[in-house]
Amino acid sequence: MPFAPVLRSEWLKIRTLRSLLGALLALFAATTAFSAFSAIAGVSETSDPEFDPLFMALSGVAPGQIAAISFGAMAVSSEFHGGGLRLSLAAVPRRGWWFAAKATAIAVPTLVVGLVTAFAALAVARAGLGEAASGLSTGEQIRGVVGCGIYLTLMALLAAGLAAVLRSGVAALSLLIPLVLIVSFVIGDVADWATDFMPDRAGQIVLFETHDGPLGPWTGLAVTAAWAAAALAAGAWSLRHRDA
Repeated sequence: MPFAPVLRSEWLKIRTLRSLLGALLALFAATTAFSAFSAIAGVSETSDPEFDPLFMALSGVAPGQIAAISFGAMAVSSEFHGGGLRLSLAAVPRRGWWFAAKATAIAVPTLVVGLVTAFAALAVARAGLGEAASGLSTGEQIRGVVGCGIYLTLMALLAAGLAAVLRSGVAALSLLIPLVLIVSFVIGDVADWATDFMPDRAGQIVLFETHDGPLGPWTGLAVTAAWAAAALAAGAWSLRHRDA
């Protein structure tokens, strides 16, 4: 079976599930709102030597990524309810082909919404920061917006792969949300260098104007991509070797 019809069918599933569309809407709303609030509240911190206007403008990604993670996890876990996976595999017997289409149907809308969200968040946050953001170059802003969109996409794919392994969106969220909200910071208190290689902290390096550490903006995203690829590979293996 050609890939295009499989991809269309998976996109149709995502488009018709209100919870998934709601997650993408929440991604936009939460990221933009928190970035605007952080910018207004952070104006008083501009004299701090560690103040980073680009990260401040895109800081709404921290709560917004929860929506991206939820989107990826729910898009896959929905297949494990009501015999959905059996029907999908009956239509597309090549399990790897089907899982590739599912991952693509998750990645493309997340990337589009992520780019739009990052642009909107940067625009509203810059208005709140005023002169504090005037030193940001065009290249830095483009890198922040593009990097933010890619980062959110990779986190959604990481969640999708984990949900395929665990066969549960709740289980995947129970692992990933504490990871990005708590574990990275705990590890940072014990071994600061280790946080740069956690999937969330590595990918978010691209959101900083400057960053001191072993990874740069794009190598940090490469680390997050490696985490996402490992999760997807594990999900594909699980799908091939376990009963539907």
